[in-house]
Amino acid sequence: MKQIAILGSTGSIGVNALRVIDEHPKEFKVAVLAARRNTELLFEQAKKYRPKLVCLFENETVFELERKLKPLHIRVVTGESGLIEASTFRGADQVIFSIVGAVGLKPMLAAVSAGKRVAIANKEPLVMAGGLLMAEAKKSGATVLPIDSEHSGLWQCLQGRDAKTVRKLILTASGGPFFGKKVDFRKVTKQKALEHPKWKMGPKITIDSATMMNKGLEVIEAAHLFGVSPDRIEVLIHPEAMIHAMIEFVDGAQLAQLGIPDMRLPIQYAMSYPERLQNLLPSLDLANTGPFHFYKPDLKKFPCLRLGYEAIRKGGTMPIVLNAANEVAVQWFLNERISFDVIPKIIEGVMAKHRCVAHSSLDEILCIDHWAREKAEALC
Repeated sequence: MKQIAILGSTGSIGVNALRVIDEHPKEFKVAVLAARRNTELLFEQAKKYRPKLVCLFENETVFELERKLKPLHIRVVTGESGLIEASTFRGADQVIFSIVGAVGLKPMLAAVSAGKRVAIANKEPLVMAGGLLMAEAKKSGATVLPIDSEHSGLWQCLQGRDAKTVRKLILTASGGPFFGKKVDFRKVTKQKALEHPKWKMGPKITIDSATMMNKGLEVIEAAHLFGVSPDRIEVLIHPEAMIHAMIEFVDGAQLAQLGIPDMRLPIQYAMSYPERLQNLLPSLDLANTGPFHFYKPDLKKFPCLRLGYEAIRKGGTMPIVLNAANEVAVQWFLNERISFDVIPKIIEGVMAKHRCVAHSSLDEILCIDHWAREKAEALC
């Protein structure tokens, strides 16, 4: 039975990972649960799954949680040190990372340094420090597996393939709520931006999907995960969201990974790899799905995707700046303090102020992240 640590257990990825565990009680057991601030749901999860360790990152209500879990003999930790302890817990065979934002970087690096089997759903650590993380994984023997549906699709298509035979990687995008619509982005409300047509996700990643920054971050993530240049990574709009990724071989043949748009599929595969487990999800019924459509993304309408490509092409520390500025701008929009169209302007403005450094240590990465956030706040 595989012991699982879930960092971000109260978010959409974490909740779906627990649903996978519910379907396969003989295969998986919860060893660790961690959340940022949702004390109530974290307590209910801990009461049901009885992990050895629970982490609540924000400590305002940690003493109350500790009091409630004491009769169940569940240890409670908090803060960054708590997340690091949760990510390196000796009794966990696999760590699932789905904590949104840069806060997951240090815990992820700690897990990789400890040689853990790491499954990644949150893009930000790989965007900020992909080179550092992958180098550390090679050194420690850690296994890094993708959970994002698109990267899981690429991973599945690439298995057993000689890298020399692959010409390019193709990431698909649903297009978000505004694809194919005439929209005045100055007047877009938070409610409209959060109405994703295909996926149920947290607010930050849903806004990233609406701006297409989500796909820009995924291009950077794919470059690190699969060791390819950004010029060999293509993005296609596929509104039906049934094809998650494709690869093209040097002879022009293409291979695609398809499936219903349900995150339990890539989550389960990352958890069970190299095996495949049965589940109760419906199969993709191609005869009744209707036609598939594909479109080139409009980089003028969605400049965040262009900025993602620019950041990874410049390389070095530029993706750190892109990610930090985006996090700040998205939060300002969610707080209804800036308009939707300002998000890419903030990001581009901070990137223009940054002098890129080729290589950086963890401390330098965190310093640049802090600098970029301050600049973004000032521009907002």
